[in-house]
Amino acid sequence: MTPAQLSRTVLHTVRRAVEDDELCVAVPERVKVRTPPRPGCGDYATNVALLLAKGARGSKREGDALVIAEVLRRRLVRAPGIARVDVAAPGFLNITLEGTSHAQLVRDVLSQGLRYGYGDSLGGVSVPLGAGDEVRAALVGHVVRGLVDATGGVVVPGEGPVVRGVPVSGRDLLTRLGPDAARWALLRPAGHDLPDLDPDHLLSQREDNALFRVRYAHARTRALIRNAGQLGITPRPGAYAHPAEAALLALLADHPRTLEAAARHRAPDRLARQLVALADGFFQFHDACPALPAGELKPSAVHRSRLALADATGAVLAGGLHLLGISAPEHL
Repeated sequence: MTPAQLSRTVLHTVRRAVEDDELCVAVPERVKVRTPPRPGCGDYATNVALLLAKGARGSKREGDALVIAEVLRRRLVRAPGIARVDVAAPGFLNITLEGTSHAQLVRDVLSQGLRYGYGDSLGGVSVPLGAGDEVRAALVGHVVRGLVDATGGVVVPGEGPVVRGVPVSGRDLLTRLGPDAARWALLRPAGHDLPDLDPDHLLSQREDNALFRVRYAHARTRALIRNAGQLGITPRPGAYAHPAEAALLALLADHPRTLEAAARHRAPDRLARQLVALADGFFQFHDACPALPAGELKPSAVHRSRLALADATGAVLAGGLHLLGISAPEHL
């Protein structure tokens, strides 16, 4: 279950509770779910009960929020794919998904490959975009067109994204940085920030180079799959219980929403930052959860499930880089 699917489930639960006269609140247009800031608080959390209590006439806010949260908890825990729902003060709902939902997410990513996250989330939405002559504005506009197309929106004539220009030509950037680093330099910062064009930073193969981390994470996932093939181990989604696995799964599940936000707000930097977070999450998973047996250990279901998660991560990293126009080599 992706965050978008869970959001729709929570919204449907609110609507049904209102229709059944169990709640007397205004049904919102959308419900947001987020990854909890601390481990042990479920897979996702939502503050919908607080928002509903805030909008209710005569509400006592916190007390009413807890009551509303309990009503929603009793209903949500019966929804397919949800294993547990806890209420936390002052009115948050902490939602834990069933293990099968995690395995299904990995299957979905693997089946969709580089196109995971594509869809019609922006169906019927018009995104204004104009032509820009300045190299950074032109590049951002080009990438936004691809993001809008990937999420089902429509580009219409209008003002382009507001970005700070750079004092060099596209030809000079290509000469100094090459196509991949040049694109990353212009796309990763938010539009109002001035890009870092220092070749020493952008071309170094060190951890402090975000582009290197992203591409190395992708290359490492490919190496794991190659090594597994040599050992005769086939990736297969299974149970995921380790906190590092859960954190990586949450990042994968959030990818479709990141693509939508990047397209809607004409901000490729959102996708670039998400890829950095995904790479960092992969390295934490890689160090904490070995995907290949060591020494004389025999392959187990745990190894196969972790390999599938690594394979899915590699697909999302490659797909995100592709949308930014950046290559994702299998060897670095």
